[in-house]
Amino acid sequence: MDVMKHGLSEILSPGGKVVSRLVWGLVASLVVLTALLLNSLKGPIIVGSFFQGSYSPNNTTAVSLRSSVAEAPQQLPVVEGPQQTPVADGPQQTPVADGPQQGPVGTEKKIEPDASNVTEKQDILKQIEDNRPFLGNPRLGNLSEAANNGTLVGGNANANNEGNSSSKEEVIGEDKAMELNDPRHNDTFKTCDFFDGKWVRNDRWMPYYRPGSCPFIDKDFDCQRNGRPDDGYIKWRWQPNGCDIPRLNATDFLEKLRGKRLVYIGDSLNRNMWESMVCILRHSVKKKKRVYEISGRTDFKKRGVFAFRFEDYNCSVDFVSAPFLVRESYFKRENGSIETLRLDLMDPATSTYHDADLLVFNTGHWWTHDKTSKGEDYYQEGDHVYQRLKVLKAYQKALTTWSRWVDSNVDSSRTQVFFRGYSVAHFWGGQWNSGGNCHQETEPITNETYLTNYPSKMRALEHVLQQTKTPVIYFNVSRLTDYRKDAHPSIYRSEYKTEEERNRAVAVQDCSHWCLPGVPDTWNELLYASLLKAGKGIWGN
Repeated sequence: MDVMKHGLSEILSPGGKVVSRLVWGLVASLVVLTALLLNSLKGPIIVGSFFQGSYSPNNTTAVSLRSSVAEAPQQLPVVEGPQQTPVADGPQQTPVADGPQQGPVGTEKKIEPDASNVTEKQDILKQIEDNRPFLGNPRLGNLSEAANNGTLVGGNANANNEGNSSSKEEVIGEDKAMELNDPRHNDTFKTCDFFDGKWVRNDRWMPYYRPGSCPFIDKDFDCQRNGRPDDGYIKWRWQPNGCDIPRLNATDFLEKLRGKRLVYIGDSLNRNMWESMVCILRHSVKKKKRVYEISGRTDFKKRGVFAFRFEDYNCSVDFVSAPFLVRESYFKRENGSIETLRLDLMDPATSTYHDADLLVFNTGHWWTHDKTSKGEDYYQEGDHVYQRLKVLKAYQKALTTWSRWVDSNVDSSRTQVFFRGYSVAHFWGGQWNSGGNCHQETEPITNETYLTNYPSKMRALEHVLQQTKTPVIYFNVSRLTDYRKDAHPSIYRSEYKTEEERNRAVAVQDCSHWCLPGVPDTWNELLYASLLKAGKGIWGN
């Protein structure tokens, strides 16, 4: 005990305290040096994470990957043939980032991409995704570069994430893009003939909606879903000779259509155009279930009035089946009744659309059927049935009745009237009911000597339009469609379970209507451009 007390007394003495401090200091230094040595063997990130309070051995790799993804858009392969990814009516749950991907939480260092390179490309890609209008020539170089690097990324991201909401900044950016690219600021646009031009192939051209993605396309027009193996027919864009036309901005179109009605009236070719417009506009809507046909019908081939309501915009896009525009009727004779066409009376459905805001008329294809083309005991005016009347004369009489109805019933101060001209068919080796075919056509006509003569019915229409007092925008699509022998449904009007069914389909083909997406999307693009050019009412703002 005395020895222990003596030892303790020396340590606790003033001199002993100095010595003990030196000893403890040496010990502490050795501990720190040992720790540092061990850390240097494991790597410097442990030291950083020691102070941050977290550590992931993949942090360095994650930062590097984030940088490479941000600096260059991902390259996705082109899928040939119909895509099988289903499109949901509601927003998709898989997040797709518009900008660079986010690194893992806890990453100490962020590597930002060169803004001068990436921002401009992402802005152009965003314009394509959002259906913003843009002109071809002013930004062609940047657009081509962006398409080479990432147009497919934007298209697939938009398709798989259809319906995702945009931020406020993105909306402001879209308005800015519209202001900068407004074609109405271009003098050549104001005087341009949109229908004098050519088809230009662009393999990076983005359709307004993915093939097979719109549930409202008639089965007969859904060529990719029905197994058409090629998709080159959707990679052609119409280019007027005298100007550039904007891409149809679906959001802008819906905003201008807010509280209004757009109605297509005519035959199944106008139904083709109507379904195209419904799908273009629907693609831009976030909540797909708020776009619906008000009666709940899905078979649009039947006669009647069909109306798609866009709930968020309080507007509708309608179709009225009236293949002749004038009235189909019956005439009683002593030996029974015969079917007639009243050239002096409009179809009774006029009461359903006379006060709409935009009216798009057409008639033409039903005037080529046997009964109308022969003109025997078929055409009627008043109580008189013509024993024989040439179809061209009857066609002009019917259009004159239409013209008088427009002048008497349409308020041109609120309603804009369009008339879409004759869409050329491409039956080789016969007609639609006699073995005519087009199923082996995969390219448009390039040699103009193979184009058909200008339809005489269109000359009759142009004569009537000159006599019409109400302003009518004439959609002269005859030459535009004459080139496109490649874009018809042909044998791809339905899915075939056996090769035998497919072989039978070769005998009866559809070479008059158009695949969707396809040529009718161009008609609607020209409709949008024509409204901007006319600058009437809200379209001039």
